Amino acid sequence: MSSTIQTVSLGNCKPGFSGTIEGFTTSTDRETNGRIDQMREMGFAEGLSVEVLHQNPFGKDPIAVRVGVMTIALRRKEATLVQVQAT
Repeated sequence: MSSTIQTVSLGNCKPGFSGTIEGFTTSTDRETNGRIDQMREMGFAEGLSVEVLHQNPFGKDPIAVRVGVMTIALRRKEATLVQVQAT
């Protein structure tokens, strides 16, 4: 019996979501790849736990997420680059 890993974009998750970072969106765009590199430098890494803590009630940006033991605020546009699996 084979199982497939169901991943979703972190930018589509609502407060209360918790999961594990599985990877990042693949792109040939230099700007997008630069943003992914910045997120890695901030501490986003495969295998870490992630939880959506808060979102702005007006417009939903920014969101606050806990990655490992850090709390980070970011735009949903950047959060959509992170692929997560629900736990």
